[in-house]
Amino acid sequence: MKLIKYVLTDPDGLHARPAGELVKLLKTLDISAKIICGEKTADARKIFQIMTLGAKRGDEIVMEISGDHEEQAAKAVMAFLEENL
Repeated sequence: MKLIKYVLTDPDGLHARPAGELVKLLKTLDISAKIICGEKTADARKIFQIMTLGAKRGDEIVMEISGDHEEQAAKAVMAFLEENL
């Protein structure tokens, strides 16, 4: 399992557009992923669960990635986060 920690910098936090793009990315990878924000956890492959996190600018999210290609997936996810959030 790989852990990614990231502090959101987007003024709107983790909102619908980047959440949808993240889901699309994750569905192309052969992994399972969770997002943790505070006390809440969401399946990162389901946009409605991501939206229930209510992650705002300045919040730290932790992503747990596991699967056969978790190292490559973690790099792709981190690049996505840095570019979009």
